[in-house]
Amino acid sequence: MTAEALVEATGLERRYRLGRIDVPALRGVDFRLERGESVVVAGPSGSGKSTLLNLLGCLDEPDAGRVSFEGRDLSRATAAEKTRLRRRRLGFVFQSFHLIPVLSALENVDYPLLIDGVSRPIRRARAEAALAAVGLADRLGHRPDQLSGGERQRVAIARALVHDPVLVFADEPTANLDSRTGGAVVELLSKLNTERGVSFVLATHDPAIMERAARIVRLADGRIADDTTR
Repeated sequence: MTAEALVEATGLERRYRLGRIDVPALRGVDFRLERGESVVVAGPSGSGKSTLLNLLGCLDEPDAGRVSFEGRDLSRATAAEKTRLRRRRLGFVFQSFHLIPVLSALENVDYPLLIDGVSRPIRRARAEAALAAVGLADRLGHRPDQLSGGERQRVAIARALVHDPVLVFADEPTANLDSRTGGAVVELLSKLNTERGVSFVLATHDPAIMERAARIVRLADGRIADDTTR
């Protein structure tokens, strides 16, 4: 592995137990992402997209292979070190938003900073800036049930960005949105990549995302079937 890559994986394997059977989700996957790059991971359901994102983002552990981040082999990192990495250097966006229903948009976005011990004035200022960056400066006090699906996804994106991560993982970020709203989210993610230099790994089968992608990694049956840069 080389220090030049932002994140790099070699020989990743992951199996899940289904009754008495081991079901392979990834089979010897190699992956490399440069700083500032945005990559779409595409493939049908069950191809291993979410599993790959979970391993790259330290949300799960591989059965074989290893992942490095900024040149560091994460198999040698402690659980506490991986937690700090997720909180301070990585961001996550999921298709089901994962917002806390009783909290406002502002409170949802500043929550990761709260659990990381950031003082109230600083976290509130950063949360307001993150919401402004996704076009929700006028929705700070609204709870999730007072927001549209697209607005909720924008809150989730703001939450992923509030600590200035270098890399954001987005798992089917437009799956629960209509085509128009999904297109707006795609445009926002592209803007964040080009204007702020945030790296993205997006798992999707949304044609709108794939159409704009500079690089598409296609998975099939847990293996990389194609890796194309356009």
